[in-house]
Amino acid sequence: MPVLWLAGLFTLLVCISITSINVWQLRQTRIHELEIANTNVTNLSRSMAQHADDAFDQAHIAVSSVVERLSFDGFGAASGSRMHDYLRATAASVEQIQGLFIYDKDGNWAATSLNHMPANANNADREYFRFHQSIASSLPHVGPAIQSRTTGDWIIPVSRRVDDEMGNFAGVVLATVELNYFERFFERFDIGKHGVITLAMADGTVLARRPFIENVRGTSIADGELFRLYVREHYEGTANVVSMLDHEQRLYGYKKLDRYPMVVLAGLSQREVLDEWRQYAWRSLAIIICVVVANLLFGVLLFQQIRFGLNAESQLRIASHSLEKLALQDSLTGLANRRHFQEILGLEFGNGQPNLHPLSLIMIDIDLFKSYNDNYGHVAGDKCIIAVAECIRSTLNRTGDLAVRYGGEEMAVFLPYSDRHGAVSLAEKIRLAVLTRALEHHGNPIGIVSISLGVYGCKAQECPTLEDFVKRADAALYAAKHQGRNRTVAWQESTLLSALPAP
Repeated sequence: MPVLWLAGLFTLLVCISITSINVWQLRQTRIHELEIANTNVTNLSRSMAQHADDAFDQAHIAVSSVVERLSFDGFGAASGSRMHDYLRATAASVEQIQGLFIYDKDGNWAATSLNHMPANANNADREYFRFHQSIASSLPHVGPAIQSRTTGDWIIPVSRRVDDEMGNFAGVVLATVELNYFERFFERFDIGKHGVITLAMADGTVLARRPFIENVRGTSIADGELFRLYVREHYEGTANVVSMLDHEQRLYGYKKLDRYPMVVLAGLSQREVLDEWRQYAWRSLAIIICVVVANLLFGVLLFQQIRFGLNAESQLRIASHSLEKLALQDSLTGLANRRHFQEILGLEFGNGQPNLHPLSLIMIDIDLFKSYNDNYGHVAGDKCIIAVAECIRSTLNRTGDLAVRYGGEEMAVFLPYSDRHGAVSLAEKIRLAVLTRALEHHGNPIGIVSISLGVYGCKAQECPTLEDFVKRADAALYAAKHQGRNRTVAWQESTLLSALPAP
């Protein structure tokens, strides 16, 4: 009898152990499936955002070419047949452009790429026309989605102001980008039956969505959990939330466009992501029952060891990847950390040979940051550092440039293949980008967060040692703060020259 009890107890313990191990393994597999889905939606959102950026860039290029042509030929050439032919050819060469239009200073149609021009047509009441009429800027303007009066299609206007020879407002050049173009592009991707891809304005207004929902275009999703808790706070990322439009639980990847006030959302249904995992789970449970009933202890133990080994290997790879990322990246800002910075500089200066190309370094410090922390708290201070890091990241446009969190509120940008003048120009763009964010800072005399920047650049085969390279940029930063902060100062020879005066 004791042997039977021991055998029964042993069998019970084996069953409990097998069941527990399998449940744990299923949980780990579920986590792994969700991680893969997160990676997929991240890559998808980045791809969609890049495509949208490129689509609007092409529209902007088309508009700019018309503006440049008018600047040479004069606005009177707008109504000529050559201009009409040029508009038609330009619009036809860019798939997403529905039409190109030229309006005079009163909003009357002067030219169009369409086959016919409506009689007495006037667009002076449109938002983009009033914008350019009131603001003297040559920058492109992307307006909210509107419905075309000519075709009835929903479009996004991309426009630029045209001035006459005296610099007075002469009219507007407009390219209309079809929203249907993005919806057609979204159809190319496999997102399952309940997945979603959305293009929205930065304020949460839906522009295009797959799958299409009646009357969803123009609807605001700004009050949804995804926008409130994630999109407003971050440049890009992932989130697992319930959609406010169809109440589907999804894994979302989101990314803001680099050059336009829009955001792309890509979501996969959590139900569909886990469908295969559920089937796998049911199969595993059935196998366990069969194994327990048949009492195939050795087979169960072997199965357990194989599963455990595979899982351990997977966890090791994940842990190794995480440690590698932590070693080279600042966890708060996502910028490179100081160790990564030193490694990159070591590659440039480590062999003792003269540098073969220009090198530049920008040192950046948030002005009066201690006062900011004292007034607003360390949590707000972290958000301030993140905002400045986002301004730096959004300004860089070359793959070789390295943005670094150097320490505390101090950051740096290493620019290989960039001379001092290029570095000073980039530094000013960063400084102005931070000012444009207009982050409140009562401890700063100007009332908002500002930064000081020190620049050092050297020509090919003229760079000093690594230590002097960093010291000179740091000395320029010290001079910028000593001269009153909120400015860029460049180091040249033994003299510090102010690049551009602060406004």
